[in-house]
Formats: sequence, structure tokens, C-alpha cells
Amino acid sequence: MENKNLKNNLKKLEEISEWFDESKEVDVEEGLGKIKEAVVLIKESKERLKQIENDFEEIKKEMDSDVK
Repeated sequence: MENKNLKNNLKKLEEISEWFDESKEVDVEEGLGKIKEAVVLIKESKERLKQIENDFEEIKKEMDSDVK
């Protein structure tokens, strides 16, 4: 999990999707490699989204505690 940058992961996933869309004949081995790459990117993206959600929750708690 080298790169957890959500924007980069989404761009790579879009490129993989376009590769499948544009390929008239998909090379099975290459396609499998791209699917494996996509799975890693999706897992990383889900983890990053969870981190972002947790960060927002912490900010919300801080704001709520300042109001009280």
C-alpha cells in the first residue's frame, strides 16, 4: 500500500476501466493483472475514505465541545 492518495487511486481505476472499455480483445493475463491492481486500489481507497471520515468526526467533536 504505497500510495494512499485517493485522487491518484481514482485516476488509476478510471484508466483501468477505460482499458477494458477500449479493448476489443482482452488479453486474459493482462486483464487479470489489471483486476488485481484494481482490487488493491479499491482497498486502499476504502481505507483512505474511512480515515477521512474519522478525521471529519474528530473535527465535529472538537467543534461540538467548543460550543458547549
